[in-house]
Amino acid sequence: MPQIKAICVSNKKGIKREVNTALVVQNFGIENDFHAKENSLRQISILIYEIFQQKKDELYKNGINIDYGAFGENLILEGINFSEVKIGNKIFFDSGVELEITIIGKDCPAPCLIQQKTGSCIMPEYGIFCKVLKGGILKNGDCCYYSQ
Repeated sequence: MPQIKAICVSNKKGIKREVNTALVVQNFGIENDFHAKENSLRQISILIYEIFQQKKDELYKNGINIDYGAFGENLILEGINFSEVKIGNKIFFDSGVELEITIIGKDCPAPCLIQQKTGSCIMPEYGIFCKVLKGGILKNGDCCYYSQ
């Protein structure tokens, strides 16, 4: 079953730090996160663990070590098949938190810190952005499922 591998937040734009739990606020995002905004389509950002890990391994071979949050993502979810992810899908967490996928990928008008350091970023192709339909508390290891 898919689960949360990491939760990351930051009160400023850029790299986020890993936390064990987060308060998710309906129609807002994760409390104290830079990207949390009322009525935004990008209240929470997600990367799939398997894609993140593949990029991390590739960068490590080139002498660059990254941690969760390096791409500015809020959640890293393990066990979801990216090819099945579609706009409009909903993600339901055991805690009752509900997200709706609103955007897949993003335009990067200026190179972020990761792009400057490594030459590439996975968010333009693999970033998943959501709005919060129902808030609550998320914890590392929480299970989730998604509608297809």
